[in-house]
Amino acid sequence: MSTMTIDSHPHLSRSQLFWQGALAMVPLSIAVVPWGLLAGSFALESGLNVVESQALSAILFAGSAQLVATGMFKVGASLTTMLLAIFFITSRHLLYSVSMRDKISPLPLKWRLGLGFLLTDELFAICGQQSEKQFNRWYALGAGLSFYLCWNLATLVGIVAGSYIPAMNELGLEFAVAATFIALVIPNIKSSPVLVAVVVSLTTSVLCALSGIESGLMIASVAGMLAGYVTESFKGRAS
Repeated sequence: MSTMTIDSHPHLSRSQLFWQGALAMVPLSIAVVPWGLLAGSFALESGLNVVESQALSAILFAGSAQLVATGMFKVGASLTTMLLAIFFITSRHLLYSVSMRDKISPLPLKWRLGLGFLLTDELFAICGQQSEKQFNRWYALGAGLSFYLCWNLATLVGIVAGSYIPAMNELGLEFAVAATFIALVIPNIKSSPVLVAVVVSLTTSVLCALSGIESGLMIASVAGMLAGYVTESFKGRAS
C-alpha cells in the first residue's frame, strides 16, 4: 500500500495526498459494506428509530461496538452495562493511539482530535506501520474520512433496506465482520509476538464460545495482549 508523503514526493499536493489515502482505503471500505448494512438493519430491528440508528454510526463509529450495543439495547441492558461493554470492546484503540502517538502528537489540536475520532482498525492498518517520516496528515485524513463516509452510507442503506427486508441479520452478512478482521490481521503477522497474540486470542475465543462464556471476546482480547507482551519480553531478553 502507498506511503507517499509531501517530503518524499514534493510534487504531490495536499489534495493529491488526500485522494491517495482515500484510494488506499478502497479495498477495506468495500469489505466493510456488508457489515454496515448489518449494523444499520440490526439497529432498526432492535427498536431504534431511523435517526437514532444513523446517529449510532455517525457518533460511535465502531462496527463491533455498535452491534453489541444494539443487541444489548434490544434485550434491555442498562446504560452502565452497555458503556462498560463498549469500553472493553474498543479498548484496543487505546493501544492504537499509543502506537501512533509520536506521529500525531506534533500536530495541532484540531488534527489530533479529528484523526483520533477517525482512528479505526482499518485506518491503523493503513497508517499504523508508517514511520514518522512516511506519515502524512492529509493522506491519513483521506483514508479515515473516506472510510467514515462509506461506513455511514452503508449503514443508511442498511436502515432503509431493513425497513423493507425483514430479518436481514439472517442473511449471513455477519461473516463480513470476520472477513474484515482476517484481512486486517493476516498481513500484519510479521513477528513471533504478533503470531502468538493472534493464536492465543483465536484459541481463547473459540474455547469461550464452546463453553458458553459471554465475556469471551474480552477474555480473548486480554489473553492475546498478555501473550504477545510476554513473548516480546522473552524475545528482548534473549537478544
